[in-house]
Amino acid sequence: MIRLTVLFMAFFLSFSAYAEVKHIDNTALKQLLKKNIPIIDIRRSEEWRQTGIVPDSHLLTFFDKKGSYDTPKWLTELDKIAKKDQPFILICRTGNRTRTIANFLDKRVGYQQIYNVERGISNWIKQKQPVVMPELKK
Repeated sequence: MIRLTVLFMAFFLSFSAYAEVKHIDNTALKQLLKKNIPIIDIRRSEEWRQTGIVPDSHLLTFFDKKGSYDTPKWLTELDKIAKKDQPFILICRTGNRTRTIANFLDKRVGYQQIYNVERGISNWIKQKQPVVMPELKK
């Protein structure tokens, strides 16, 4: 009986150690923003200027124009916004880059409450949701 209990607990804990990335639509995004869950826009500055950003977004570029990235630096900045056990939202243009990053953060780094905006800022704008121009350093 003790073995069965230990086995069950190990099985249960293995699933709770890694929370799934939650892929969300604009309706869910609006609800999370009302709860003050931080949103992180991982696009590049020229993309932010082109479309605007979701109000109150944290601007934290992951990939540069060449597709390169500095993971340790990015993770240090992410940690200033959300700890591994705190929820946060990732957004990019269409949801593809953030899907990759969210899966990495979940499986390799141990973040537990990640929301990925499925169709990104493009769909947010298409559905006539509010955007603001970012305040960027020149």
